[in-house]
Amino acid sequence: MDELRRLIREIPDFPKPGILFYDITTLLKDSRGLKLAVNRMSEALANQPIDVIIGVEARGFIFAPPLAYQLGAGFVPVRKPKKLPGEVERISYDLEYGSDTLEIHRDAIQPGQRVVIADDLLATGGTAAATAALVEKLGGEVVGLTFLVELTFLGGREKLARYPVTSLLTYDR
Repeated sequence: MDELRRLIREIPDFPKPGILFYDITTLLKDSRGLKLAVNRMSEALANQPIDVIIGVEARGFIFAPPLAYQLGAGFVPVRKPKKLPGEVERISYDLEYGSDTLEIHRDAIQPGQRVVIADDLLATGGTAAATAALVEKLGGEVVGLTFLVELTFLGGREKLARYPVTSLLTYDR
């Protein structure tokens, strides 16, 4: 994982003073790094039956489709409001400063389907927990969540304690 860690650029004071931003675009543009990241995320999920991989807008869309392809599962997007054309189920949730809303097509998950949620980053866990709630509202079973990066100092994993969570890289500051 050191190879992946070296490909992530650290930008101090972004988006505001005192924040250290972990920029994955430098990893994404590296063909070997991107392939390694997707392969390692896939390996962590390979020994279980999975029906659907959910990608959370926007960077979850980078990882979820190749994971779905490698694991023989379907891909379902979870989007910001008013981006999906069909009937949707929505959830609003609190952020550190404000709130947000996510939507999923009502027919995207069938009762009993085994679902993995994929995203680039686990920070406070609010978006991932809201996505899991949407899956369960539609009758799906969340069998795991996978992330490229986890910021452990923000405690997001605690909001997801009911689920298996894997992260390729963790940062403690």
